[in-house]
Amino acid sequence: MALQDYEKSMSYCIRCSSCKWIPYNKIQSKRFSGNCPAISKYNFHSYAGGGRVAMAYALHLGRSEISDETLDTIYRCQMCGSCQVACHIVGEICEPLEIGRELRIQCVEDGNLLPEHMFMVDSMRKDDNPLGEPKAERGDWAEGLGLKNINTEQADVLFHAGCRFSYDQDLRGVVRGAATLLKQAGVDVGIGGQEEACCGGRAFDIGYRGQMETYADDIISRLRASGASKMVTPCADCYSTFKQFYTMIRKEIDIEILHTTEYFDRLMKEGRLEPKGNGSLRVTYHDPCHLGRLGDTYVPWDGEWKKAFGQINVPDPPRKVHRGTEGIYEQPRDVIKAIPGIELVEMERIREYSWCCGAGGGVREAYEDFSEWTALERIEEAKDVGADALVTTCGWCERNFKDALEAKGDNFKIFDLTELLLADAT
Repeated sequence: MALQDYEKSMSYCIRCSSCKWIPYNKIQSKRFSGNCPAISKYNFHSYAGGGRVAMAYALHLGRSEISDETLDTIYRCQMCGSCQVACHIVGEICEPLEIGRELRIQCVEDGNLLPEHMFMVDSMRKDDNPLGEPKAERGDWAEGLGLKNINTEQADVLFHAGCRFSYDQDLRGVVRGAATLLKQAGVDVGIGGQEEACCGGRAFDIGYRGQMETYADDIISRLRASGASKMVTPCADCYSTFKQFYTMIRKEIDIEILHTTEYFDRLMKEGRLEPKGNGSLRVTYHDPCHLGRLGDTYVPWDGEWKKAFGQINVPDPPRKVHRGTEGIYEQPRDVIKAIPGIELVEMERIREYSWCCGAGGGVREAYEDFSEWTALERIEEAKDVGADALVTTCGWCERNFKDALEAKGDNFKIFDLTELLLADAT
């Protein structure tokens, strides 16, 4: 796809501003009624999903051009998809998230780049990760766990750790714990070790489509050689990339893809995994964008819009409309509820209407203050419902929340769901 392929979609934005709010029947308070971090912070229409659609349409028609100001507006967006979920409640033609991504791809192709993103891209090209870490150390997290090396022996489950969990020392307990829990449940687990590569999703979100295509080819060929029947990952970004982004570029993975949360829930219900629990804790759950509204399976469409009865736009053939409702929502909640001593309370914005953590879309790398502000907004929402801690299932979310809290000097607790299963919550 390219920006011109969305011409009808761009022309169909009706300027309703639904992309700025969670659905009106879901609003519980004015304080937590916004759905888009960019428009909520900068309060100018160009920062909303509809504003970016208008910007893309003007550029497509040659009525505007990229300036430093428009480039900042384009990239001050976490690509969280909340605008598209809201938009598809009103209609089915406009695709603000996909248009925003194609706009970024065009920026990259035209050489309109953010210098802050070049470190990430160069690191991917050099060491297969966006964090600037040596490729040779990628598998160090698994030292001593006795996991199979998928490069030399076959396993039923390929465990893909992801970049953040592979290198972030503070989060190492999460990924080691997840692999350990799978082994304890009798799962035949193998890992790529230092040969594991980035999924490429974060490159795709900042406009580097070709970079992700390269990683997709590598991962798919490695999977086919592994003999695995499942790929399991603790990384929500990787999960979304495998299930949605790869399908967008017509590179589908033909085995079952599971997030660790899904697999833990399945293993618990099969009686193969039992949570330990540790005292009492009142928690709230943060739905990561890439596991929730961006976690459902993408179905490509090659049809066209036609007029029915001379006035109604209908897709021919019919197409699947992605409203974010088929992501991973119930499984993490079921797991939390099954842990002894843990009480779950819900925030106002949950499931497909969840507020973003602030780490995605290249915002953490280029606009750190905006990323931090977004994280602190979510933490305030968690505190508002009386939670002692916020639980998530994404390493990027956990990292961003913890960094924002540290910058503020706040000791509010953040956990990965795996840590609760391991009874590490204190």
